[in-house]
Amino acid sequence: MTEPHARMKELVATLNEHSHRYYTEDNPTISDKEYDLLYDELVALEASAGTSLPDSPTRRVGGDILKGFEPHRHLSRLWSLDKAQNADDLAAWETRVRKLIADYNSRNPDKPLPDPEYVVELKFDGLTLNLTYRDGELVQAATRGNGVVGEGILAQVRTIRSIPLTIPFAEGTIEVQGEGIMRLSVLEQYNRTAAEPLKNARNGAAGALRNLDPRVTASRRLDAFCYNVGYMEGIELRDHREMMDFLRANRFPVNPYVRYFSDFEELKRELEQITERRNTLDYLIDGAVIKIVDFATREALGYTDKFPRWAVAFKFEAEETTTVLESVSWEVGRTGKITPLARVEPVELAGVTVQNCTLNNIGDIERKNLKNALGTRVFIRRSNDVIPEILGKADESEIGSPIEYPTVCPGCGSPLEMRGAHLFCNNRLGCKPQVVGRITHFASRDCMDIETFSGKTAEQLYDEREVRDPADLYELTMEQLVNLGRFGEKKASNLLAAIEKSKSRDLAAFLNALGIPNTGKATAKTLADHYGDLDKLMAAEAEELVLLPDVGGIVAESIAGFFRDPLMRESIARMRAAGVKAEAERPAAAAADEGHPLFGKTVVLTGTLTRMTRDEASKRLEALGAKVSGSVSKKTDLVIAGESAGSKLTKARELGVPVIEDEEEMVRLLGLE
Repeated sequence: MTEPHARMKELVATLNEHSHRYYTEDNPTISDKEYDLLYDELVALEASAGTSLPDSPTRRVGGDILKGFEPHRHLSRLWSLDKAQNADDLAAWETRVRKLIADYNSRNPDKPLPDPEYVVELKFDGLTLNLTYRDGELVQAATRGNGVVGEGILAQVRTIRSIPLTIPFAEGTIEVQGEGIMRLSVLEQYNRTAAEPLKNARNGAAGALRNLDPRVTASRRLDAFCYNVGYMEGIELRDHREMMDFLRANRFPVNPYVRYFSDFEELKRELEQITERRNTLDYLIDGAVIKIVDFATREALGYTDKFPRWAVAFKFEAEETTTVLESVSWEVGRTGKITPLARVEPVELAGVTVQNCTLNNIGDIERKNLKNALGTRVFIRRSNDVIPEILGKADESEIGSPIEYPTVCPGCGSPLEMRGAHLFCNNRLGCKPQVVGRITHFASRDCMDIETFSGKTAEQLYDEREVRDPADLYELTMEQLVNLGRFGEKKASNLLAAIEKSKSRDLAAFLNALGIPNTGKATAKTLADHYGDLDKLMAAEAEELVLLPDVGGIVAESIAGFFRDPLMRESIARMRAAGVKAEAERPAAAAADEGHPLFGKTVVLTGTLTRMTRDEASKRLEALGAKVSGSVSKKTDLVIAGESAGSKLTKARELGVPVIEDEEEMVRLLGLE
């Protein structure tokens, strides 16, 4: 028997065994990806040999800014989407939407919002594009970047033939968002002759659009779908239907799948259908997007720190594969929680090489029958670009070496306490990883924003200057710092200046810095906005806190318990005594100077500002007591026009509204110089 024929026979036996486990026993022991690799090898061998075995499965029918690119500041922020992984998550999102609408209508009975109507679109798996058209011409294209600043890739996007270079709408500036994709059929054809075949269509699209040579981009024959107008001048759209009509009328590539629902149960059934149909498409999708149709409702619901409240992404199940579980270590977090971290045999998954996986806690290990799994093959899943998780053994009958559970803290040696499914170290003040983690978090950008501070700095201060609490930072002196390793006079001076500057951080940032269990940046801002005073918040009971938006019983108890802790109260008192203000941002009207020429005036911003973003300019105007409007009318008192101002500037001139086109004059008027 020839060697290729022997390999064909081996592959047929292996594939048929795995098919039986998958379809008959419902107990697969390898991932779809691994099955496909074996199948493809068999197909190649059969094609080469010109024959196939009688039982071959092939006989069955069915079954941050890159160097070389110029940064581009978007005219309007590109938001991420909150994610729903299952029906419960979707139901929770719908409940929040209806509650927010009901709350708004109770406050605005004269102009109530309509009952929510939803639109469902496909969530394409490619690279987000932001297209800028000025007076009908494509003048810029950029990646999403961090949502505020992206990479300018106009030359690359021009190679996508489905994206129009000019559009009929030529009355102002608009930004259109979409997704650059590589069709699966194109990927297949490309790989037939490519010197280096592409791993998947998503990487093919992203790599092409981020290639400095547009000829490489053109060779990938990319496509695109557009789905949003993020910024617009010279046009007002009332809802999603009008926006989609606008995109189609202007020759933008719009995916044919767009569905509208008033009944949320029908919507959920449709999501099941999308999941079933995803593999019939000629492009990758990793879920669906659900949005509120009415734009007035979108505006009323607004945004969290990261996401619009009026939209959610329904995510498909993540990609999976199998690999060998090699070892488990135990990591100490800033809250004292002990988390197992698994080391696996390196494996390619979703375009990246995976070596570390999460196991969550001891309860997770027991539930997944992984107690005796070291050295065995396990299923892993990667979802949403986060660290993959281990799902369980690939073969439940396989027995490996045991995972040893710690009885003492790996960071300080203190006895551990089991709370629920988690192990905790209660030595908060003497456990180095906890203290270093808390202080590093306290100093981070979204918290007290102490520049030049890092985890290594926190560790060094712990070891050499006995810094055990964030309050200790405010007692450091030049003499204590200047003689530390890696510290000179300049570095010590800069750190002390940054610590001093942090004293003026607002209440929301301070609350986030404290690291209250079960709370994050958004909850900290909710607390700061509601109470406006640290002492009032510290005196609040859980029964009162639970009435706030997005604060449930567990979170309310965490907040109240945190501020009852004598150690926390002492730390806060020391920081305030050192000059930490922890004051809420004053409302614009209260902070405004009634004698300022803009107080009480209606101001419209248009065009591109170079000295600051529009959001920054709007906040400054509101702080001065002005009202910022999105449209020009006879009631408008002033228009501030930046570069490429369009129809709003024209209308202001027609109505005789005063206009400022000099940014230096604007800066002086806003009191920034």
